[in-house]
Amino acid sequence: MSLTGKTAIVTGSNSGIGLGVARELAKAGANVVLNSFTNRDEDHALAAGIAEEFGVEARYIKADMSKGDECRDLIDQAGGCDILVNNAGIQHVAPIDEFPVDKWDAIIAINMNSVFHTTAAALPHMRKRGWGRVVNIASAHGLTASPFKSAYIAAKHGVVGMSKTVALETAQEPITCNAICPGYVLTPLVEAQIPDTMKEYGMDRETVVKEVMLARQPSKEFATVEQLGGTTVFLCSDAAAQITGTTISVDGGWTAL
Repeated sequence: MSLTGKTAIVTGSNSGIGLGVARELAKAGANVVLNSFTNRDEDHALAAGIAEEFGVEARYIKADMSKGDECRDLIDQAGGCDILVNNAGIQHVAPIDEFPVDKWDAIIAINMNSVFHTTAAALPHMRKRGWGRVVNIASAHGLTASPFKSAYIAAKHGVVGMSKTVALETAQEPITCNAICPGYVLTPLVEAQIPDTMKEYGMDRETVVKEVMLARQPSKEFATVEQLGGTTVFLCSDAAAQITGTTISVDGGWTAL
């Protein structure tokens, strides 16, 4: 699948899932725009490295996804958008009656409201170009729930619902909108948590991964950022032109339970 000449904007993409998705899109030939709320030399170096490795155009644009005007400005600064991947997200865990209001507001803003703002800004670009793909990185928690994650689950359920609405509004255009729902993904952040979890439970790495971290993931294997990137590339392909308004679970069977 070649995405040569397409411009892909991936929010929250200077690490983890977002960076993995951006790399797979670049490997398929797309020019990519990386994003996060920082503006460090290493952020821009990531984009330069992708450009050199895959022979595409790549740049980094700072934008705070908790602010609607910056979300929309990101799309405009990119100068065009064929592929929008909404990936930015944060998490906080607490009982709902103890959930900090500022954490609730931040999670809803970054995980859900940003999807509204970027999509609203990107659709006119896609319509002008006569083609578009919106891929929202939701979560298994967009389809099911766990205790103590009320804001995250509310936001991810909202992203799934918003994806369906955008799909219906663009159904007669060459634009699709879908949500990918990952289970646990092996990112640098998750990898860094494994040694502490091993100490906490007094278990070896394999046991803590399978019995603690992946307790709800029947495959007992992490999804990878490359798999999520590959799924995104597929949704951008001609083979997926009639796939819109749905979810694709990359969760090792979690939501089959």
